Amino acid sequence: MILCIGTTPAAQRTMVFRRLEREAVNRAILTVDGAAGKAVNVGKVLHVLGEQPLVLGFLGGLRGEEVRGILAREGVPAEFVPVQNTTRQCITLVDETTGEVTELVEEGRPVEPEAAVQFRALIQNRLPGARAVVMSGTIASGVAPGLYAEVIRLAHQEGVFSVVDAQGTALQLALEAQPGLVKPNRKELETTLQRPVPDDAALHAAMRELLARGSERVVVTAGQAPAWAADGRHWWRITAPIVPALNPIGSGDAFTAAVVARLVAGDDLGEACRWGAAAGAANALTHLSGEVRRVDVERLLPLATAERTAPFVKGFC
Repeated sequence: MILCIGTTPAAQRTMVFRRLEREAVNRAILTVDGAAGKAVNVGKVLHVLGEQPLVLGFLGGLRGEEVRGILAREGVPAEFVPVQNTTRQCITLVDETTGEVTELVEEGRPVEPEAAVQFRALIQNRLPGARAVVMSGTIASGVAPGLYAEVIRLAHQEGVFSVVDAQGTALQLALEAQPGLVKPNRKELETTLQRPVPDDAALHAAMRELLARGSERVVVTAGQAPAWAADGRHWWRITAPIVPALNPIGSGDAFTAAVVARLVAGDDLGEACRWGAAAGAANALTHLSGEVRRVDVERLLPLATAERTAPFVKGFC
């Protein structure tokens, strides 16, 4: 079992337009509804890849019931703590003419204190026996900002591999607990370190800093640009297959899911990231975030590369 922890699930709607025009009435030619949020996306992809995920989070209101129902129909195991506030909705607008994708994100609402206590207990009860725990996304208001750090420490006690895909304070605190892997994208890395990362030299320096601050492995994605990975001994430069993308939202979550699946299977970080690149590309071939077809992942895998660069040494860029 792989735990997928996230405090801000969402009802997701993708609307496709022939051409999207500002300050005009736009009529969608296709509307697709699904369940999302980073942890939900990770869980969905793990399920498709043949793993046994368990998504943990908060749900409230009719939208929360909608998310619960979608995951049940898709066969994705999940347990949610009920909350008073309604689960958020996110809307993706796809312009077929330009290929532009616009994401409208509703912020998650506060979680009441008693629900936060129940959530911590739920995590603690489900950690024993897990192969890995993946913590993704923003920590909801009302939940301690050090939640991920606390989960990492609990995971250490149980011998469970821990992964964090977050930014800012949540990631900074998580590093202190020494996670097995952190996977921000470049923008999230800049937010966390509060400085620009304009090129690979700056990126390598930033990754070395994350390793020095406690993470065992670091992977940084950058959309269609190559991702980089390091484990304190080696660097890998990962390139993804080029695909006719329908919707790239959620590709980072698909990347995370595949990396975790392959690491717990025994692959090294470079090979795991090659699977991640294939899964991220496969996600872009579907209209909903965190939706992949296994046949696409396997078809794209030979087109993904993980090139091991010079050995990891102090000062190397």
